[in-house]
Amino acid sequence: MAEIAVVTGASSGIGAATARHLVRAGFDVVIGARRLERLEQLKADLEAQHPERIVTALPLDVSAPASVTAFAGAIEKVDVLVNNAGGALGVDRIETADEADWSRMYDINVLSILRVTQALLPKLRASPAASVVTIGSVAALEAYETGAGYNAAKHGARAVTRVLRLELKGEPIRVIEIDPGLVETEFSVVRLGGDRAAADKIYEGVDNLTADDIADAVTWTVTRPPHVNIDSIQIMPRDQVAARNVHRRT
Repeated sequence: MAEIAVVTGASSGIGAATARHLVRAGFDVVIGARRLERLEQLKADLEAQHPERIVTALPLDVSAPASVTAFAGAIEKVDVLVNNAGGALGVDRIETADEADWSRMYDINVLSILRVTQALLPKLRASPAASVVTIGSVAALEAYETGAGYNAAKHGARAVTRVLRLELKGEPIRVIEIDPGLVETEFSVVRLGGDRAAADKIYEGVDNLTADDIADAVTWTVTRPPHVNIDSIQIMPRDQVAARNVHRRT
């Protein structure tokens, strides 16, 4: 029987790419997100390309406890959990920040990890060699101006991941954190309230990471021998040397 990987936030970007890579690596996958129509399309594509694999698409809102409970209840077996759901909202300075945006970021980046991991932990414990992966951010490693809310949320996600690693000591469950820099996805469009022109400028002139780059790293970490735990990986484009220090080609 194939190992089963669960990926949250799988309707686009890193989540969708991770599902594709894990299926290619031989996993059956359960994909969850709010945009079920996108999930169904991803499921159809994966099943067409890999008819030997089982792909299950389930609705999931990681900010809604009832949705997480229903999602977890529909899953019988878990060997890998990829906590990918998250995101940023706004680029305001602290003096003008929107408290609602901060609350939402904490909910989808930190409490989401608590909810999903807690709900699936009994099933992860039933696996002979399980893995939990958090998709973090360079924002978890360094603070930058106009990023305080997202910095705080991703620092929180990093703390939760590290504590989980400590608390699961001695159990056959790996806990892994992957912190990307600039990845060209829908991330900045969402952060900037749908302003695609402004989002494009963030990536302009940079040889950015792709969702596939991060998915490749996720797949590598969870296919190491069971005694090997890749505690954390920071992945940056060659052109990016810090969160706000980027070489741009004119």
